[in-house]
Amino acid sequence: MELINLIFRLGVLFSIYGFLWFFIDLILKMLVGGRTRTLSEVYLIKSVKYLFLVNVTFLFCLDINQQIVSLKNLLPTAIILLMYFIGKFQQNQRQAKIFGSLGRNIMQESFNVKAETILIAISLSVFVGLLYFPQYASNAIANWFRESIIDLETTVLIGFIFKMIGFFFLVSMLIKMMNAILYIISGKPFVDINTTISGHRKNKKDDFDDFEEIK
Repeated sequence: MELINLIFRLGVLFSIYGFLWFFIDLILKMLVGGRTRTLSEVYLIKSVKYLFLVNVTFLFCLDINQQIVSLKNLLPTAIILLMYFIGKFQQNQRQAKIFGSLGRNIMQESFNVKAETILIAISLSVFVGLLYFPQYASNAIANWFRESIIDLETTVLIGFIFKMIGFFFLVSMLIKMMNAILYIISGKPFVDINTTISGHRKNKKDDFDDFEEIK
């Protein structure tokens, strides 16, 4: 039950953090007049985004009363954070392929497999590093994110919306975990999304053109 509650809380955290970062990113785009970012700029901004997400996530592992790390939450939080980053990686990779097949290179020019992999590895390393140096987790920016997330979560209407997103995140994580366990046991996942989509496309190919869903 504690694991389910943790996944739900992290789902709410990730969704609200993404909401806040949307406006930060919008301001950054306005400052440069909407100019198309270079790949280096894309990953510089994404590095800041991921590292502060790791920082804020680590803060949620702290026992606020005693200012010590809650070890019972640390390992599952690290695993969920890894799965979240992998999910983002796969989503960006699919979008790059889709835009590439449509002859649009915008997404391809802002996605690099090697850079994405290195960024995820660094982000997870920082999470582990904060375990040994937790004093660095408490800083002005991370604390602002944390307090803003808590404020939005406790707001009646907006908080309810983010809690719904957290619920769907919980369901998604449970399915992924079940898939992983069943794949280890039987070699077959519980839900094969790629097969489902492929089958749907084959059944509908006489009526509709091929499509890919972009999340």
